[in-house]
Amino acid sequence: MSEYHRDFARVNGSFIDCAGQPPASRNTQWAPIVVTKEEIDAEVERLASSPLPACGRRESLIVHPSARDFAPGMAPGIQVRLSVLKPGERTEPFRHNATEVNFCIGGQGVTEVGGQRIAFKQYDVWNHPSYTHYSHYNDGKDLQVRLTYSNVPLLQFMDIYVTDVSAPADTQAAAPAQAPDDDPRRRNPYGMFPITDDGGLLMPYETLINPTAVESRPLHFAWDKVKPQLDKLEALGKEYIGRRLYMYYNPATGRFNGITPNFFATMTIRPPKIIDRPHRHVSAAINYYFSGSGYSSVAGNRYEWKAGDLMLSAPGWAVHNHASYDDYVYELTVQDQPLNIYMESLLWQEDLHHPAVVLGKQEGFMTNRKAA
Repeated sequence: MSEYHRDFARVNGSFIDCAGQPPASRNTQWAPIVVTKEEIDAEVERLASSPLPACGRRESLIVHPSARDFAPGMAPGIQVRLSVLKPGERTEPFRHNATEVNFCIGGQGVTEVGGQRIAFKQYDVWNHPSYTHYSHYNDGKDLQVRLTYSNVPLLQFMDIYVTDVSAPADTQAAAPAQAPDDDPRRRNPYGMFPITDDGGLLMPYETLINPTAVESRPLHFAWDKVKPQLDKLEALGKEYIGRRLYMYYNPATGRFNGITPNFFATMTIRPPKIIDRPHRHVSAAINYYFSGSGYSSVAGNRYEWKAGDLMLSAPGWAVHNHASYDDYVYELTVQDQPLNIYMESLLWQEDLHHPAVVLGKQEGFMTNRKAA
């Protein structure tokens, strides 16, 4: 039987009478969790002591207890994977239709992704575009330990997650004799044109299925180059009410401010005894603390954390803030804000005495649109 053939049972749709009722809102707010350094170290040791699979991927998913069985993640739309390679070990090529943020928390190595070679060290961050072959290699003397953040749970929820473990094809393959755009049978002679005075256009089929390409490349953010710039933010002083961070910006994400279309990745420095203002946002945030210690207040609950801990620090729409103790804190935050900006679903409330706003809806960064 063809791999493209499926036998579907006959099923019928149904009607649900919702007349006079507002759209259902049955959101379940996931509780914050702290995965401690000790728990991560124990899992790293367990993985390192296990035989190397044929694919070379010694990995564990870090899963929230509220995660759906079919879409295991640390947040509803964020999967976090812990990977370990011993010196000299290499993974087989792999690709999937998810995008990734990779973060080295121990050792060093080399990633080959989309024909590009990225030599990384501890606390370096780099992204993987969708459906691009990659493999990892440990060229060091210590264990290589990585955290990988991806949008796999969202794709699994949509039933469209696709993986490919075949070796990459020859990238030097010959181009087709005739590009599709040159085939007159594939070209609508009317093109794209306005249909109303308010800016709406009619788009022909060939433009619909072949939009203008935006190059999505792997980008490497080396910690030894980022840290000196980050440390300068301490000089902003206590009168500064923003957050002392830099976002790792991928220009392919445009105005949606991401390292991938789904996630931003920010690196933060918290000087001693800094307490953030409480705020909330629809996007979920996961923090990895690799220096210092402190606590987070989330929806009225206090959570202690220290260097080496990984935390779901901001479940969607939960009021939260963070504070440092007597030493400097460095942390990587991965948050699904870019996706929410694109969907116009990102409500953000910075001042809890004022209504929430939709970020990025107009040319200005904030609008005064009230939350429902």
